[in-house]
Amino acid sequence: MSYDPNNLFARIGRGDIPCIRVYEDADTLAFMDIMPQADGHTLVIPKRAGENLLDTALSDVMAAMQTTQRVAKAVQHAFNAPGLIISQFNGEAAGQTIFHLHFHIIPAYPASRLQHHARTKADPAKLEQHAASIRMSLQTLSSGSPT
Repeated sequence: MSYDPNNLFARIGRGDIPCIRVYEDADTLAFMDIMPQADGHTLVIPKRAGENLLDTALSDVMAAMQTTQRVAKAVQHAFNAPGLIISQFNGEAAGQTIFHLHFHIIPAYPASRLQHHARTKADPAKLEQHAASIRMSLQTLSSGSPT
């Protein structure tokens, strides 16, 4: 499969399609998954082209991983989650549905079940609240304030 520069996440990364932003820098973007598996489900993408982990430039993978780690800490803090699921799929056979490299950050709790992937859209107002909580945690954690 060849990379489609008009895939959903490429368009979001360019700003052609709106999203609920959590974090952005020159190389990456983190935003709320509109069909979350759990409250706080956040996605991280590199802004440059790359279909999956195997064909994306290493510098873009590293930038996305750095953002994933930073945002994951904030998601865990914001949702008081004892665990996190960080996932990334490579190819349709592995469950990839949008062919632009992306990482899922999903809060995890004991005895809690995840919603099915990419099935039900969440209320945008609720997603905005979740994003605000994550952004606040990003600020708190970067300022060195106690958690």
